[in-house]
Parts: sequence; structure tokens; C-alpha cells
Amino acid sequence: MPTREGPTKGYAMANITIEQFEKEALAFLESNSERRPVEKAFVWGEGSDNFYREKDRAQEAANAEEAKIWRQKKFDAGFGWITGPESFGGRALTPAYDRLYNQLEATFRVPDQSAFAISLGMVTPTILDHGSPTARDLYVRKLWRGEMIASQLFSEPGAGSDLASLTTKAVKDGDEWVITGQKVWTTGAHYSDIGEIMTRTDWDLPKHKGLTAFIINFKDPNVEVRPLKQMTGGASFNEIFFNEVRVKDDHRLGDVNNGWNVALTTLMNERASIGGSNAGDNNLITRVIAMVKHYGLETDPLIRSELANIVMNYRIANMNAQRTTAKAKAGQLPGPEGSIGKMVLVNNQARLVKFLSHILGPKLIADSGEWGTYAWANFVLGTPGLRIAGGSDEVMRNIVGERVLGLPKDMGIDSRSPFKDIKVS
Repeated sequence: MPTREGPTKGYAMANITIEQFEKEALAFLESNSERRPVEKAFVWGEGSDNFYREKDRAQEAANAEEAKIWRQKKFDAGFGWITGPESFGGRALTPAYDRLYNQLEATFRVPDQSAFAISLGMVTPTILDHGSPTARDLYVRKLWRGEMIASQLFSEPGAGSDLASLTTKAVKDGDEWVITGQKVWTTGAHYSDIGEIMTRTDWDLPKHKGLTAFIINFKDPNVEVRPLKQMTGGASFNEIFFNEVRVKDDHRLGDVNNGWNVALTTLMNERASIGGSNAGDNNLITRVIAMVKHYGLETDPLIRSELANIVMNYRIANMNAQRTTAKAKAGQLPGPEGSIGKMVLVNNQARLVKFLSHILGPKLIADSGEWGTYAWANFVLGTPGLRIAGGSDEVMRNIVGERVLGLPKDMGIDSRSPFKDIKVS
């Protein structure tokens, strides 16, 4: 077990009852934060109607720094990686302890932790599973402690959902690799410290075979991060340019030319995460129902039918998310069924956008100053991007068809020819 210094020294490890743990967690939270006030029931027209506010890049970076400080504090107190191995500073407790802590923390005012969604939900598990001992020792504990944030570098201008068509190359040079190319749609790169990058290392192999993954340092002067502004007005995505970035071989993830299996570890976690976000958002549905009542449409049979359809599908999505959560509680890794959750989320939001357009009409696209109308604009504008994020709808359907339903593979995919012989559009 690693030596513990300062505030981490002395916290109880695996031999602790759930009651003792709760008492310990509450003591920490009460000493370091304040309780949230009891949330009032939502009333249409009261408070701010800015439901989906876009943050600018400076604010995102500042929020990430606040999140880091809080994460370090709770990690040092023994609540940063409750289920993690003791060798990396975890407590090796069961998921029940983790769920309890999260429930308790939700009742206190703490910095938003969304900056760690990709870092801890997708990249860190990949480093833990596929990284060299050097990489695991360098990064896993720091990532969980919040000293660092990681992002995912997969998509390219010519290879979005078709990840296996990527052309960013890595060439071996002694005990280092030289990476050249471009990535796009990278979330949070402007406040990340490291990234998981997928590259092509052998052009003579089929498209899925010649890939290799690495960990890169965003502070390298040969890594250029540029913002991509969305139609919502935000710029949380980035395009990244790599100009002969040198990476040591001990920062390789998995075997050479076996990057596709490394990518699957990350992608399964990504799709499970996207599918679970807002899967059964009760606050969202509450606002929609209140809006219908505000406009006196609750007795309209067509509106009631549309609204019932929306509520039913969000509840089904919530049930599917609970199934995914139950699988995680049982210690199982995310599987291809995570693509179902992602597809359901997209369909639900598209269904809701259509409904909002029906109810609000021009008020949705022109700011009249009326409460609860134009406030939905960012939600509406951000929804089309979900059809691409984390894999396009078409890719998700292929995954569900082939890996869940057992249907034949898409005949249009050339998985046998050398990649250098495949025409990439």
C-alpha cells in the first residue's frame, strides 16, 4: 500500500461499515462545504429561465480549476476513488459506498464536476486497462486526484464516426514515436493536461488493424489547440494539430497495431456515459409539463398524446440507464448495448425539440423577452450534434444490429484490404 502523507494519512480503508463510512463522509462534507437549501418545487415563471446556458472558454477553464481543487481535497480525505485499488490511492470499497457518498455530496454545495466526465469516465479506465506500468504510475492516481484532466482524441476531419479510417500517423524513431496529423471535435482540450490519441502506425494492414493508441501531453509546444464555435454560441469543442509531436514508447496504450481494441474500451465507456445523461431527466419533464399548463393546452387531446409519448419514452430511457447502472454495480464492463442508450437519448431529445417547436412556434427562435420561451433555444440548437457525438446514428444502429442482435455485418465495409489501397474520402 502506498505511503500516505498529510491529509490522506489515517483514513479508514476497507474495514469500515457503511454506517461508519456515512458518518465519516458527513463529517468531511460538513467541514469543507455547506448544505444546499431545500429545493423548491418548480413554478413556471419564477426564478431564472436560462435552462441551458452556454459557458465561454474562460469560464469553462476556471470551473475546471475549481473542480480540481475540490477533487484533490476529497481524494486526500479518502472520497476521491472509493472503489479504486489501494495501490493508486483508492479505498477498495464496494460500489454501495460510492453511491452513498455521491448521494450525500449531492446535498452540499460543491464545484461542478463535469470537467472530469471524459477524463475519469473514458480515458482513465483505458490507461488502467492498457497502459504500461510507467503510464499507470504517472497518470492514474493524478487523474483520479484531479491534479490532471484528460481528453479523448479520436475523430478527424476525414474520419469521424468511421474511426478506423483515421490518418493521423505515428512513426517509430528509436524509443519514441513521432505523431503528425489533426483531430477534431475534441471536448475540453483547452483545459486538459493529457489526451488519449489514436494513430495509424501501419498502412499495409487493414483499416482496423494498423492503429496504435498513445498518451500525449497538451503542454507540448508542437500541439496546437484551436476552438470550434458551435451554432449554440459555445466553443467547448476543439480541433487539434500535431506537428511531429514526440511521445515515448512507454506512453503507448496496448500493443502496436492493436489500437482498435484499446479504442473499444474507451468507446464502450463513452456511449454508456452519453446514453445515461439526461436519460430520465425529471426536471426537464417537469418544465415541459408546466409549459403546457401555462399555455392552457393540457386538455388538448393531440398535445396530451404527444406529451404522453415524450414522458413514456423518457421513462423507458431511464429504465435502460438503470440496467446499465446495475451492470456496472455487478462489476461488468460496458458493452455494445450502451449504443442503445445513446440512440434513445438522441431520439428522445429530437422528439422533445419537435414538441417545443409545436408549442412555442416563433417564440423559440426570436427573443421576445417572454419567460420560458427563447430560453429553450440552446437546447434545440444543441440537439442535432448529439446525432454525431460519440458515434453517428448510423454507426450506433450497425453496432446494435451486429453486436446485440447478431445480424450480418455491413457489406460495404472493406476490412481486408491494406489501408493504403482504400480510397478515403
